[in-house]
Amino acid sequence: MSAQVHVPSLFARVGTASVLTLAVTSSMLAPGLVNDAEAATHSTKALKVAASKKGAPYKYGAAGPSRFDCSGLTLYSFKKAGKKLPRTAQQQYNKTRHIAKSQRKHGDLVFFHSGRSVYHVGIYAGGGKIWHSPKSGDVVRKAKIWSKSVWYGRVR
Repeated sequence: MSAQVHVPSLFARVGTASVLTLAVTSSMLAPGLVNDAEAATHSTKALKVAASKKGAPYKYGAAGPSRFDCSGLTLYSFKKAGKKLPRTAQQQYNKTRHIAKSQRKHGDLVFFHSGRSVYHVGIYAGGGKIWHSPKSGDVVRKAKIWSKSVWYGRVR
């Protein structure tokens, strides 16, 4: 949705007022949509929040601030970054903008699935790794993506 524009040459051609009008008008055309830069900022913040919870114990149904299950960690992290997510991994998948593996970026959600059912979620940390709260008896940690049965979603 966002167009890449070389601003100095645009200023020279149309003037500052026109550029500002263009920027304001284009953001008003689709109210409620978040541009890529805003999404990246929220995702980066959420990733930092998740990483800051390293070592927090897993607890089924917990959404922080000191214990988490998988979707509780993503819910908590994005809430701290200013974005609202539903409670379960499946609901979170349904709410995100689905993206291809080639498009994934730091802070995108990684959904593990069996068939059409999502059973686990983490936050992409780059290098094929995620921050997640794995299972009972474990803690929030960074781990390698261990399955090819994953989908990616971007929080809007």
